[in-house]
Amino acid sequence: MKFVYPAVFYQNKDDQYIGYFPDLEDCRVSASSFDECLDKAREAAEDWILLELSEDEPLLPPVSDPGDITLPFNGVVRNIAVIVRFNTGWDE
Repeated sequence: MKFVYPAVFYQNKDDQYIGYFPDLEDCRVSASSFDECLDKAREAAEDWILLELSEDEPLLPPVSDPGDITLPFNGVVRNIAVIVRFNTGWDE
């Protein structure tokens, strides 16, 4: 199953890149380069989604339209895709 959520990225005054998902509560990352921040954001979103799916009653939030997201100064929005494979019932 594929999940796609928008993430906001910007560079702060300390030259750190910050990334966060407006739709995924407390899902934030930081890194010293933009590429590293993108990688960390994908990993963080995957962890967030997998944790939510492990709950008894998972509740994934609706996806915001990137055009509706208020950006910080020098911020950009990127859609981050996470693919989750369900292997229930698989036998060798």
